[in-house]
Amino acid sequence: MDLLERKAVLQDLTGHLQATVSGPGRLALVRGEAGIGKTSVVRRLAQLADPRIRVLAGACDPLATPRPLGPLMDLAPRLGPAVRTALTGALAGTCRSDEVFDCLLADLSAYPSLLVLEDVHWADEATMDLLRHLVRRLPSVPALVVATYRDDEVGRTHHLTALLGTLAGYSWVHRHDLAPLSRPAVARLATGHAVDVEQLYHVSAGNPFIVTEILASPAETIPATVREAVAGRLAGLSAAARTVVDVLAVLGHRVSPPLLAGVLPTPEEALEEAVACGIVRTDGQATEFRHELTRLAVLETVPAACRLRVHQQVLAAMRAGPVTADDLALLADHSEAAGDPTAVLEYAPAAAAHAAATGAHREAAAQYARALRYADGLPLDQQTSLLEGHAQACLLSSRLDEAVESRRTAVRLRRTAGDRLREGENLRRLSYTLWPAGRTAESGRTALDAVRVLEELGPNAELSLAYLNLCRLACYEHEAVAVTAAHAEKAIALGERFGDEGVVVQARFHAAAARMLNEGCGWEDCEQAVSSAMAQDLPVDAASCALVMCWFAALRHDVDRTTAAVTRAETHCLDHDLLFHLLCTRIWGSWGLLNRGLWTQASDAAQEVLSHPHSPPIVRALAFTVLGLVRARRGKAQVWPLLEQAASLVDPDCLMATGPGWEARVEAAWLSGDHERVRAEARRGLDALADRSHPWLSGALACWIRRAGGTPPQVPAAEPYALELADDWAGAAARWDALGCPYDAALARLSGDGPALHQALAALEALGARPAVARTRTVMRARGVRPIRRGPRAATRANPYGLTNRELDVLKLLHEDLTDAEIAARLYITPKTAGHHVGAILSKLGVHTRHEAARKLHHSDRR
Repeated sequence: MDLLERKAVLQDLTGHLQATVSGPGRLALVRGEAGIGKTSVVRRLAQLADPRIRVLAGACDPLATPRPLGPLMDLAPRLGPAVRTALTGALAGTCRSDEVFDCLLADLSAYPSLLVLEDVHWADEATMDLLRHLVRRLPSVPALVVATYRDDEVGRTHHLTALLGTLAGYSWVHRHDLAPLSRPAVARLATGHAVDVEQLYHVSAGNPFIVTEILASPAETIPATVREAVAGRLAGLSAAARTVVDVLAVLGHRVSPPLLAGVLPTPEEALEEAVACGIVRTDGQATEFRHELTRLAVLETVPAACRLRVHQQVLAAMRAGPVTADDLALLADHSEAAGDPTAVLEYAPAAAAHAAATGAHREAAAQYARALRYADGLPLDQQTSLLEGHAQACLLSSRLDEAVESRRTAVRLRRTAGDRLREGENLRRLSYTLWPAGRTAESGRTALDAVRVLEELGPNAELSLAYLNLCRLACYEHEAVAVTAAHAEKAIALGERFGDEGVVVQARFHAAAARMLNEGCGWEDCEQAVSSAMAQDLPVDAASCALVMCWFAALRHDVDRTTAAVTRAETHCLDHDLLFHLLCTRIWGSWGLLNRGLWTQASDAAQEVLSHPHSPPIVRALAFTVLGLVRARRGKAQVWPLLEQAASLVDPDCLMATGPGWEARVEAAWLSGDHERVRAEARRGLDALADRSHPWLSGALACWIRRAGGTPPQVPAAEPYALELADDWAGAAARWDALGCPYDAALARLSGDGPALHQALAALEALGARPAVARTRTVMRARGVRPIRRGPRAATRANPYGLTNRELDVLKLLHEDLTDAEIAARLYITPKTAGHHVGAILSKLGVHTRHEAARKLHHSDRR
């Protein structure tokens, strides 16, 4: 397991250890809940210890009758004969314990030592006395004593509590808390796994043990190891405490004392026992399980009849008092579990509406789905309203198949009821949902149907939204700027008439975005529209506009603007629980990394998006394209299956995905030397663009035809492509450099003179672009450019990241979390040289930190 977010603790412990070699000894208390990584931290500390320091490690065991001095028995073979003799005598009853302690103290005084005592919450009384004896005398001993314990199991009556109290006054005692992992750390651990990171973080609460067990057993709802660990915790509870735990598992999340007392009249003493075992925790205001997965594991063992009874009791108790908006979700849960359909239909729709209003769209989708399971007896209008709410919540939480199904049913029911206004509204929303699902042709037809239905009713607010939808689709599918502008004008006129500021902002934005992509101007207008939507608290409108900024910045290969746009959009989407927009944002972030030349990071980002179970088809298509393109540029196999899979996920005319896909296919053909396929694929893309305006796509395809020796047609071309097509390779390369795209700049220089070819070769070798390097050498030979620099050594070429043997040596030491000075000492080089090697490694791996580099080695070794 990677030691994520433990660097600060390790640095502190390493500092203590270094200080004890020449100075007074210290005690470090490392504490945290079960599974938080205490053992991993002390093991890494032992690995980092100077070879001159003796490492002694022992552990306490969870025995009914603990071994006397159990940890000391573990490490006795590494102690001096005097300690072993005294220990044998103490166990035989012929020697007092304090004599053992004095012998151990003398032994520790002879050598700088790291003494690790794990799980002292299970320690026997003799081991407790040993700690008391050692701690008071540590300042005279060159030793660091590290004691680990589970603070979630140490209550006010625990025998360790008294010992901890006696240590409070010692300045040489240091306390180190291990916190749960953050959401980003959980996401890093989940990279490459097909899991919902948000759900993983929710059920694990950032506990490293639970996270890794879930990832290791993806097919199991509750991993066997977690189930067994929970069973072990419960085994020692009294019957009353076990009843409390069972009831808390049924009750769900945070449970107030009055609610618990409504089911169990006198739970205080039993609750205190449950808290002491570490399963649950309380802050006086509420009681909850430490981890949702632990609660589910307990719930699994509660008999069905007991669960039903508790749900019925809780439902009755909650309904008897005042009900707040925050109670609605819990009431809906208990209503369904209690088998009360009437109560479900009372609370689930209200809970869904409240969740949607507060931006909790996944929760809203779940509550609407719950209500729909019991909605058959409702009037048709109410059923349809539930379907409409469900469709919208599913769209925003990226459950597109469910959204489309509910929206189609809503269209049919509104049509049957003769409600033309709501029929048109649902058609427009259906069109908007079909587009990210990759069904662009149907989306366009449905959008026109919506306008036709709504126009029959005369001017109305819903018609302004339908015009806006046509405006968006025209922009996304790169129709002529005038077409987008015409739809925008209609939307703005009606939006202003009916006071819908969101329509006005979005229409102006998309008209400006179309100009910006096609004519190169209008970025500032787009930025102003995004800022306006955010300032007016229009979260979905702002997310839509911010997402398009990421998309168009990436299409324009503007890496700085892409980075800024992705950062802003990602923050906004996380703040407002807009999962669909977030996943789209992240895939364009991956394209930004690709353009920047950070191919490893681009692949990782694309893989993370693919791993999410709710990634829309259009996002998945783009992710497969990124992966295929990186493999092609690195000269790897299995390029075309990835590109074909990308193309299969969306309609052929879905330009958001197929546009970059065409360019990737053409480049892959060029890198493999298949010039005939280059020209065929490029012309296929240009034919699809015949009635559209996209100079960044058409210009790129024309350039590839030229690079393959063909004669490109006259097409709109963005500046860098236009310069290359006009034989101004230097101007094109300079423009690519200004945009921050080293790979594109190197390709432009292939048309240049000798120095330009040498510059291109150096850049491509640094990127690890082996096929392009080979083509560059061929060009150099054909033009008589000498000398041709030799490529990397065979060992470097064999490494997937182009690392030299020395860089591999340094990378392995980074995995041990060593500093430059420590690496230098190990390899007999200077710290400055070690620093140069570390910098080269970070660049080649496409990472920013030493830890990320070490993690890359770890995953590479596993493959």
